[in-house]
Amino acid sequence: MLMKSAFAQGGKGIEALEFREAAIPNPGPGEALVRLRAATLNFRDLLFIKGMLPGLAKEPEYVPLSCATGEVIAVGAGVSDLKPGDRVNPQFFQGIEPGARHSPDMLGGSADGVARTHAVFRADSLCLTPDELGDLEAATLPCAGLTAWTAVFGARPIQAGERVLVQGTGGVSLAALQWAKAAGAEVVVTSSSDAKLHRARALGADVTVNYRTTPDWAKAAREQSGGKGVDIVVDVAGTHQLEASASVLNDGGIIAAIGMLDGAFSWGKEIGQTIVPVSVGNREEHQAMTAFAAKHAIRPIVDVVYDLNHLADALRHLESGRFFGKVGVNLL
Repeated sequence: MLMKSAFAQGGKGIEALEFREAAIPNPGPGEALVRLRAATLNFRDLLFIKGMLPGLAKEPEYVPLSCATGEVIAVGAGVSDLKPGDRVNPQFFQGIEPGARHSPDMLGGSADGVARTHAVFRADSLCLTPDELGDLEAATLPCAGLTAWTAVFGARPIQAGERVLVQGTGGVSLAALQWAKAAGAEVVVTSSSDAKLHRARALGADVTVNYRTTPDWAKAAREQSGGKGVDIVVDVAGTHQLEASASVLNDGGIIAAIGMLDGAFSWGKEIGQTIVPVSVGNREEHQAMTAFAAKHAIRPIVDVVYDLNHLADALRHLESGRFFGKVGVNLL
């Protein structure tokens, strides 16, 4: 029996994707072999393939994508906390030390990712997936879901009755909306699409503002909220929206800086407000997040699903921006 894998070359673009078959590997000591079932895409996948994060992708080629769910089918010597049949998420940071926040091995970049049917992982870099979540739902969590979790509950944990503003309706933003609503917070959502804002309201958004038709969206957000500001801005846009984001903050609020969709990263900028750099969390935080999702019956949003053979089309769909939540990949 063979496994199928996609391979990318950093900077050579979507068209350079290749698919190959190879023998299924065996797990070594401390490792587990996982039959991957479903994956989801992240904006960083495009950045790597286009060469916009030079020096971070494995050379000369790498297996792309960083978020997946699968089933353990074999374990190596010394593995006692996993068994065949367990459903798992590989962590974004592989081999991370307990309590640490980073490691040099990032799936879908410096380490081969999950755009494949089978993979061997360090057993201590796998997290059990709760039965309440389907494979595609759980595959939204290792990167986007956990980044949103860190933004909402990390440096300044949101409290019931407080307010969160999320930019856009991508995977991180909708996860932050769902986490914050489950915690009893109110949520403001901005987007350039009225249709997407309508869907965000169906998920529980309290205030929605179209920033394209209302350029002074920060003022509009306050007006629609009865003059109230927000306590956390989940910033995926970057520097382009930074001043507007700062203007809507309450005293003691923070900008949880994650992305750069509309400019450079906001990290390290001086604007008279607290900017907290946010990245993917660790295994302990992942476990807390999945327990919270199961407890509150949170169902992450996957908008469209492609087969692995059509990964290039999935990436183009991600590039288009015409999605709500996550773009999924079927690895069956």
